[in-house]
Amino acid sequence: MSYVDGFVLAVPAANRERFRAMAQRVAEIFTDHGALRVVENWGDEVPTGEQTWFARAVDLREGEVVCFSWVEWPSKEARDKGNQAVAADPRMADGPADERDIMDSKRMIYGGFVPLVDQRA
Repeated sequence: MSYVDGFVLAVPAANRERFRAMAQRVAEIFTDHGALRVVENWGDEVPTGEQTWFARAVDLREGEVVCFSWVEWPSKEARDKGNQAVAADPRMADGPADERDIMDSKRMIYGGFVPLVDQRA
């Protein structure tokens, strides 16, 4: 069964293209190490809830957009091995120096998930 890592983060709207370029670069590294799919989504319609909501979860600030992302792996074992390989891949450290200020990664939330339903048309 597949395994999914999910992420929610805040990115300044002005950094949209820089974020897209960084996400594309990193997605290629993840797929080189076994990820089946990497999806980065830019918030378009992210409503405010009554008790909790995406913006609250990432401490969204003025001028920022919520992004929702996931990485699909063939299995949890493949994910564990792949994440270790990604962390050791020199391309992760070789990215442009200005990538580090694209977003505040301390406000990112993430977790690993086992799919329960995966229906496709």
